[in-house]
Amino acid sequence: MQTILKSNKGEVRIDPNGPIIMIGEKINPTGNKKLAAALKEGQLDLVRELAVLQVDAGAQVLDVNAGVAGLDEVALLPELVKVVSSQLDVPLCIDSGNPKALAAALAVAPGKPLVNSVNGEESRLQAVLPIVKDRGAAVIGLTMDDQGIPADPQVRLSIAGKILERAAKLGIPPEDVVIDTLVLSVGADQKAAVVTLKAIELVRRELGVNVNLGASNVSFGLPERHTVNQAFLALAFGVGADCVITDPIKLAGTVLACDLLLGRDRYGKRYILHTRKSAPPAKP
Repeated sequence: MQTILKSNKGEVRIDPNGPIIMIGEKINPTGNKKLAAALKEGQLDLVRELAVLQVDAGAQVLDVNAGVAGLDEVALLPELVKVVSSQLDVPLCIDSGNPKALAAALAVAPGKPLVNSVNGEESRLQAVLPIVKDRGAAVIGLTMDDQGIPADPQVRLSIAGKILERAAKLGIPPEDVVIDTLVLSVGADQKAAVVTLKAIELVRRELGVNVNLGASNVSFGLPERHTVNQAFLALAFGVGADCVITDPIKLAGTVLACDLLLGRDRYGKRYILHTRKSAPPAKP
């Protein structure tokens, strides 16, 4: 099953038999004081810079988030979308918890974007899925509901099924729903990653849809977070995840190495090109 995302001129396919798709996460002011300050001042040069850096590092899709306290997200998010789409020809992932901001940004987003996100909460299903359908977009479905994030992978599977069912009733095909089984910190619960990995495996086997992953939460509160994130990505790709929202500047090498080891990189061409591009210049 392929999830097709489009920019003005090109497309990206999320496909379990294709390359792992990296969605660049860095155009998000949450936890980024420098970006939040720039947005408050109306300065968008940093947004352009982050967009270019991520695509140069290997991101095929860019997440765009404008959630800054005190700012009008309904007005700001479309502006960020315009800035990024005018700078680069890659599909966008429109990221907001505000349905009005999603609708406003989708109205100016080129091609076929991805919406981040809907979940199993009744209010969220009712608010977001019609927007996705009207725009002809794809959407990430998070496996949480009104009771929170379940600790049982079977329950996460059932929430994924609910999201797909509700989407289908509106005419959104299963290939346009990318499920994210979520992950919590193993620093707080040593079985958190195991639950997520089992949920990924179940979703791939039982529902057949593509699976997204946001890896950084798994290492929260731990030392050497980068090492934990790398290991978790490798495990997740091994059980069926085929898309990841991450920092491509730090983790593109890991993602491409996983592609290589999973037989998705013919002759290792993409991995070799990446290592050559990122290698330090030779000493004279």
